[in-house]
Amino acid sequence: MRIRATVAAVSGALALSALAVPAAHAAGPSTYRADVAKVFQAAQSPSAAKTGISARVAADEDMPYDLDVTFSNLKVAKALKVGTAGHVSTTITYTMKFGADVDVRAKDFFTGPYLYKGSFDRPQNVLFGDDPASCSVTSQTTANCKGKIDIYPADGELRNAEAGSWRAGAVAVAYNGQDLESNDIDFSKVGIAEKGGLGTTLVQRNSKLTTSAKPKPVKKGKSVTVSGKLSRANWESGKYSGYSGQAVKLQFRKKGTTTYKTLKTVKTNSTGALKTTVKSTADGYYRFSFAGTSNTPAVNAPGDLVRVKK
Repeated sequence: MRIRATVAAVSGALALSALAVPAAHAAGPSTYRADVAKVFQAAQSPSAAKTGISARVAADEDMPYDLDVTFSNLKVAKALKVGTAGHVSTTITYTMKFGADVDVRAKDFFTGPYLYKGSFDRPQNVLFGDDPASCSVTSQTTANCKGKIDIYPADGELRNAEAGSWRAGAVAVAYNGQDLESNDIDFSKVGIAEKGGLGTTLVQRNSKLTTSAKPKPVKKGKSVTVSGKLSRANWESGKYSGYSGQAVKLQFRKKGTTTYKTLKTVKTNSTGALKTTVKSTADGYYRFSFAGTSNTPAVNAPGDLVRVKK
């Protein structure tokens, strides 16, 4: 089971505590995310149940206490290219400092990084890892942590409008013997620390670009017609769709050389298609090159060889 973290109705430590579900309930990614879904649903839908977690959340009772943990030095990749299928994973590292009363070696203490779209208090979406981070304790108050963000686009975790800039944060949870599977969990005994705005990254709709040059061969001085298509991942349809109105460079590399030179700039039409003509001069490779945007990565099409005859 994969879930989309629709957390607009949730804010504060309770919402983000779902990012660090104890490994005792994490026999595999599906169980881990099922537990995350349980916490989100309980927090968002107090009327869904009359007992257990949701009832206490509705009454604002037994809320988690502030854990004496802080985060810094977070490092995340500049951009994540996400297609329509498969598994995209990236590693995030950060430093965690903790007070003397926090047992970071406890079996039910967990920490992890996350990415969120929108504001920290009311994020539009949250992405996190299949498992909590692993940490190396370097002193009595400090640990270096490494965790992953795992994205499964085919499972509906992302919407097209969410492409672009995301913020990074980290969370730590001390369950202190409380069982998440129990209806009698006492959240007042659960400690939570969280921090947003520790870094930024781009979550981008992966792009594809093609090039086809004809005729082959071509007489020197005659026109070569170069066509292609720029497309990008549509996370909602699960397919690649044309990217319209984008400036794309037509480039040429003479056979026997290593550098492409730009011949002209062409714009994609309403379906992402490209088509233009140039005069042939020598044997070489034609390709289209897209510089990218904040929500779609740069991409170069493979070169297409055209031989010139006299």
